[in-house]
Amino acid sequence: MQSTETGPAWHSRTNAEVLAGLETDAATGLSADEAARRLVRHGPNAITPGRRTGALVRFLLQFHQPLIYILLAAGAVTALLGEPVDATVICGVVLVNAVVGYLQEAKAVAALSALARSMVTEAAVLRDGAWQVIAAEGLVPGDIVRLRSGDKVPADLRLLSVQSLRLDESALTGESVPVDKAAAPLPEDTILAERSNLAFAATVAAYGQGLGVVTATGDNAAIGRIAALTAAADDLATPLTRAIARFSHLVLYGILALAGLTFAVGVARGQPAADMFMAAVALAVGAIPEGLPAAVTVILAIGVSRMAARRAVVRRLPAVETLGSTTVICTDKTGTLTQNRMTVSEVVLPGGVWTAGPDGFTPAAANAGDGRQALHDTLAAAALCNDAVLDAEGDGFTGDPTEAALLVAAKLAGLDPAALAQGLPRLADEPFESERMYMATLHATGRDRPVLLLFKGSVEATLPRCHAGPGAPLDAAAIRRTVEDMGRRGLRVLALARRELPPGTAAIGAADHGSGLTFLGLIGMIDPARPEAVAAVAACRRAGIMVKMITGDHAATAAAIGADIGLSGNDPVKAMTGRDIDAAPPDSLPRLAEATHVFARVSPEQKLRLVKALQGLGHVCAMTGDGVNDAPALKQADIGVAMGRGGTEAAKEAADMVLTDDNFATIEAAVEEGRGVFDNLTKFIVWTLPTNLGEGLVILTAVLLGVDLPISPVQILWINMTTAGSLGLMLAFEPREPGVMARPPRDPGRPILDARLMRRVLVVGGALLVASFGLYEWELAHGAGPAAARTVAVNVFVAMEALYLLNCRSLRRPALSLPLAGNPWVLWGMIGAVALQGLFTYAPFMQKLFGSAAIAPMAWVRILGAAVAGFLLVEAQKHLENRG
Repeated sequence: MQSTETGPAWHSRTNAEVLAGLETDAATGLSADEAARRLVRHGPNAITPGRRTGALVRFLLQFHQPLIYILLAAGAVTALLGEPVDATVICGVVLVNAVVGYLQEAKAVAALSALARSMVTEAAVLRDGAWQVIAAEGLVPGDIVRLRSGDKVPADLRLLSVQSLRLDESALTGESVPVDKAAAPLPEDTILAERSNLAFAATVAAYGQGLGVVTATGDNAAIGRIAALTAAADDLATPLTRAIARFSHLVLYGILALAGLTFAVGVARGQPAADMFMAAVALAVGAIPEGLPAAVTVILAIGVSRMAARRAVVRRLPAVETLGSTTVICTDKTGTLTQNRMTVSEVVLPGGVWTAGPDGFTPAAANAGDGRQALHDTLAAAALCNDAVLDAEGDGFTGDPTEAALLVAAKLAGLDPAALAQGLPRLADEPFESERMYMATLHATGRDRPVLLLFKGSVEATLPRCHAGPGAPLDAAAIRRTVEDMGRRGLRVLALARRELPPGTAAIGAADHGSGLTFLGLIGMIDPARPEAVAAVAACRRAGIMVKMITGDHAATAAAIGADIGLSGNDPVKAMTGRDIDAAPPDSLPRLAEATHVFARVSPEQKLRLVKALQGLGHVCAMTGDGVNDAPALKQADIGVAMGRGGTEAAKEAADMVLTDDNFATIEAAVEEGRGVFDNLTKFIVWTLPTNLGEGLVILTAVLLGVDLPISPVQILWINMTTAGSLGLMLAFEPREPGVMARPPRDPGRPILDARLMRRVLVVGGALLVASFGLYEWELAHGAGPAAARTVAVNVFVAMEALYLLNCRSLRRPALSLPLAGNPWVLWGMIGAVALQGLFTYAPFMQKLFGSAAIAPMAWVRILGAAVAGFLLVEAQKHLENRG
């Protein structure tokens, strides 16, 4: 994190300067009266909630779509013209679509509420010289606050004193392990993530205790500034909503032009204006794909269900398809790409290297001798000089994650930490302090036997105190070269040492470990990559999706994990730090961001900049995260993905999708589902548009020729609504086609229908015009009445749509190569359509409602022949396109 605050640089001041600047006293704290005055001046220690859109406005906004405007206008006009059935059906479609959209949107809550909830806690505060517990909302700058293990930090603090204090800042900075805290002043240009003398609101004391003075509360705290970033982040339209909007406007202009032409031509031919207006309305109603809004919702909802089965819970429907269009995934490291559990990966001893594996430790081929006893001695020291406790099953622990990893390693080597502690009871200890970077413990080895001192700490704190053995010098330069190599591989390194003290020693003195320690070895630890994440990253790369790691962790650690996971394939991993991002010129940052694989030590503001930079190049950006610090970028991204297990409420509420297993592999599965969803949506549009086009052309042709309408407006509505429900929506259940992850992402700027699919729409629309108009005229010429002729025309539309549905199950593959068992809903939909058309044709109440009539058996033969001819025409077109 980089700092954006403009207030005093508290981290660079001494305790006395801090207390003077805040006008407070470390011994007595603020008085109650002064605290009350400051509360009035600064306000409560809570995040100001953002303005919300009211429920009524959210509902009315569901009607704010071009196609809905046309439908509402058509419904109003048909009602005025005395066509209640038409008006009721149109308005019913609009209302259902609005209700579904509103209910889905009502589930989403603003991220600011979660940020505010994350600050609700209590605090131990010094007021009038006495400690008291108050609600954290009552804290003010200048309050003296006490922290103990397990406490949530109630406000931003400048630490005055610490005792082995470590804070879990992962929710705020992305740091994967608790951070050691200190009280000493730091250089003024120290970046926020490395200001060890500050404690930030909403982080947690994982170990130890400390005393601090409140420097910022509420909106002025670091978490408050993140809330402001979240509120300011753009609410972006998704690729789907943008594509539907473009498509809707295109349809809108086309419908208005055709309707106007119909009216003008009819009036010019001397036909009554009222009749021509009704014909224009019929054309508009016929040309509008009324079922499209509902179909989009249903198809996306089915995608939601499929994703939920694969552990991805979608909070906003369009996010389903957005994943399928994603070109870049910016992912957190800890817990998403990695296992979020520190693990010992190797032990480096003077005699060689031992590597940890599932079944124990394996020596390197170059090791001198067996060395297993030295391995056991080193891991025993790590287990004894340790305050963590594993639970009975070994899956959980109490204490520091790093120390827990050492206990697990000891068990992996065949040692029993509990038996070791019982056999070598602890006599005394010096707890870990961040200022000195080591821990020491004293152990009894038996009556009248030497007392064992064990030492564990950083390499810098350990090596100067060590020798290789009695009288043997230590090759410190060689050890440091080894440590540098381990660091380049992303390992966190601890050094172990020991010394025997005279019998009867009961306490640890400074001289006992100031020198004369025997160096045991180095232990390298890492939060290892998830094996399934490696495969998922590879699958994303094959699908043309770039995967980038954005983390608050150190650059070396992040780059090593990035290489292990394969973010760059076989190329070297390119990394940038927060400082690099700040130094990059604004015009060059987008290209740098595109070419970089790993971003380390980044702040919430920088995450936001990176997402915007990538979007500026036209990328559809998915962002994963689990911390409060991720919320602004999650909201800005085209799709925000939060972690369900380890994620903060702020991240979940800012996100469009939540992973219930916190696993990157689930993102890859969701991308696959998203691509399948868009395929099915495209199939529906390719299926429904020829019907609307054909109906419009039938009306226009009748007007141009000066003949009666072959299909009445109410019959057009019957075709559109019944077939969309019984036939078209069955495409929502189509399984994903093979190779969906072997193709590049869809260009966000590309229209939903390309030239090839538009040709198909025109061909099928033209076929519907010829078949329906031709058979309508045929029936009239052979003695059928107008009602029967119109009934034939309606059934031509439905029959051709039914067989065309089989064509649309795949837009490229032959229909007969797709077994019906793959989507049995198609068969049931066709059976339903046949039943409905039987009612439409022969039921007296339907004949009265829709002006239909019974038709002769031979008429059905001609209808079926037209449908088969249309089916074969589309298959022939597919064959020619595939050959080309």
